[in-house]
Amino acid sequence: MTTQTGRARFEAGNVTFIVQHELWDGNIQDHSDQGVVILVDVGGETALRFNCFDIEKSYVYAPDGKNVQYRMDHTVDGNPIGWSVKTIRNNLAAMLTSAGYADAAGAVDMNAVNAALAEVDSTARAKFAAERNTVKHNRGTDIIEAGNIRFGLEMRRQASGDGGLAIHVLSDLAGNTGRVFTEETELLAFDCFRDEPHYHYGPRNKNHRIFWDKTLVPDPLGWCLDQFKTGKLKAMLERAGYPGVAADLDEDLLSSVIPQVESRGREMEAGGIPPEVTPNLVR
Repeated sequence: MTTQTGRARFEAGNVTFIVQHELWDGNIQDHSDQGVVILVDVGGETALRFNCFDIEKSYVYAPDGKNVQYRMDHTVDGNPIGWSVKTIRNNLAAMLTSAGYADAAGAVDMNAVNAALAEVDSTARAKFAAERNTVKHNRGTDIIEAGNIRFGLEMRRQASGDGGLAIHVLSDLAGNTGRVFTEETELLAFDCFRDEPHYHYGPRNKNHRIFWDKTLVPDPLGWCLDQFKTGKLKAMLERAGYPGVAADLDEDLLSSVIPQVESRGREMEAGGIPPEVTPNLVR
């Protein structure tokens, strides 16, 4: 499932640039990711596509036809938006020819293209920052401390009627615990919902979501507990973008509190989904 927001169009002679933000949901789309797409449109057809995402940094010739894809090298190519705009500026006609649009390539007006690309660049960078899908959940009704992290448990109901147990993995990332300037941040979130169970890597930052296959994972809470018990939480925190928290994780202490998480989680699940919608704090 790809969610698109706020298409911006820029006419440049015989081509049109389209900039949009996209959210990809893991196990529904190819992999969980989000970022900005720059499209080069010729006569209503997409000739070129540049994926400027957190993970997926690539460009595609004729995505609806040939669909020939190449990867950007994030080590040497740098910022994918800057790289894409520079590449279009320097190679548009050749790339259109390779995509199968030779006639359009021969009629490109580079003065119009260069003028439009300045707006494409600024708009893409603004969308990458402003239209990012992030979420701030409630911290939970039951808090279980585990050293430098804590688990927040709550039963949630969404407006759609879906819901279930949510496990929030929290940590104090700024200041010292107990001080007025301490900033508690949600690092991971596991939504063990009835209809669309899923989990978030970095909901306040990356918000890369992966949906469980209910056929293979009929018990999402059990799956979560298995990851906690088998030492996977450290790697998940690193993937979420918090290597410092992962490095300070106390595995022995974590193991000692997982039974409490399991016991309380099962007890809360047995109580059922609450009758009222549980809103996020900020969307």
